Amino acid sequence: MPLFEFSEQAEQYRSDLLEFMDSHVYPAEAVYEQQMREAGDPHFQPPILEDLKVEARRRGLWNLFLPDSEWGAGLSNLDYAPLAEIMGRSPLAPEACNCNAPDTGNMEILALFGTAEHKEKYLKPLLEGAIRSAFAMTEPAVASSDATNIRMSMVRDGDDYVLDGRKWFASNAMHRNCKVLIVMGKTDPDAAPHRQQSMLVVPIDAPGVTVVRNLPVFGYHDREGHAEISFENVRVPSKDILAGPGEGFAISQARLGPGRIHHCMRAIGMAERALELMCTRASTRVTFGQVLARRSNIQDWIAEARIEIEMVRLLTLKAAHMMDTVGNKEARTEIAAIKVAAPNMALKIVDRAIQVHGGAGVTDDFPLAMAYAHLRTLRLADGPDEVHKRAIARQELRRYRDLMTESGGH
Repeated sequence: MPLFEFSEQAEQYRSDLLEFMDSHVYPAEAVYEQQMREAGDPHFQPPILEDLKVEARRRGLWNLFLPDSEWGAGLSNLDYAPLAEIMGRSPLAPEACNCNAPDTGNMEILALFGTAEHKEKYLKPLLEGAIRSAFAMTEPAVASSDATNIRMSMVRDGDDYVLDGRKWFASNAMHRNCKVLIVMGKTDPDAAPHRQQSMLVVPIDAPGVTVVRNLPVFGYHDREGHAEISFENVRVPSKDILAGPGEGFAISQARLGPGRIHHCMRAIGMAERALELMCTRASTRVTFGQVLARRSNIQDWIAEARIEIEMVRLLTLKAAHMMDTVGNKEARTEIAAIKVAAPNMALKIVDRAIQVHGGAGVTDDFPLAMAYAHLRTLRLADGPDEVHKRAIARQELRRYRDLMTESGGH
């Protein structure tokens, strides 16, 4: 009996998705690169991606991430895990299937906390793949890994909130189809630390919203972008607050739990592809009269990669299973653990795959260099490693609280 059992529906999606990747997604990667080069615009929306979206939707491989069957496929976190892993093997697949971050988290927020107007105006077009969205939480002036540091002011003025502040790393904000932001800021600086923040739905073209620049990541200008955005006297109707004043921190936690596990699932897929590339290269490249695959150190790297992928996959599936059965709060240690383990594991395997490819590994002839940049960034996105380790350690130490008190610890 398998350790984790997937539904028949999930198994069918998995089979269909694998076939879609082989027949359409992988062949489209070279076309995508060519169209991006010819456009000369790092934020161009290439036609091949729109073609993939049409094909994915035709096949029913659409909105697979949403557990709410009213809006999405109705899959559990456990059922979605192997699908996210498959999509993680190509940078084109998540958007092709309308399962790309940060839209996934924003759609979940709007489904859970949005008004009927929000759902009609923004959620439905997002579900259709007609528009894109961004999440504006991180700020350049403060350590945003501690959300209570957020300085963006949201001051009530009659029937509006007036927003002032600056955000950055608003992923997706440079996307040509980005129409809406979910913005976190302070509505009550005098409240308890975790009740000061709120979230508002803000059109990206609202007066006073200025996209200042795109932030390159390791020299890459990602097509969807990571924007720095200024807000100067931006008036937003009070009806566009999500779940009410002071609910921002709680919403962020509800959003980041599933978002973190999706990132980890995709990282495993990226690691699997890097291992495939490493094995292919090692089996065909000859140095000093022998293929690389016969070198003992290369064999060690391949064996260690398989071991580490399997360990992280099992931990990720355990976290997904716990989220489904006992809830995100009870699974918080496992979610934090995979958020540390998955990017570090995948980063190590990609690094070794680059080494096996030699000079070619650091070029754009292979997907490894961009994968490395993305994974290194993932060690910071949705909370840096150190914050997650701190949370895990505090949870472990709770059982020793009495001993700490007796010894004079705090």
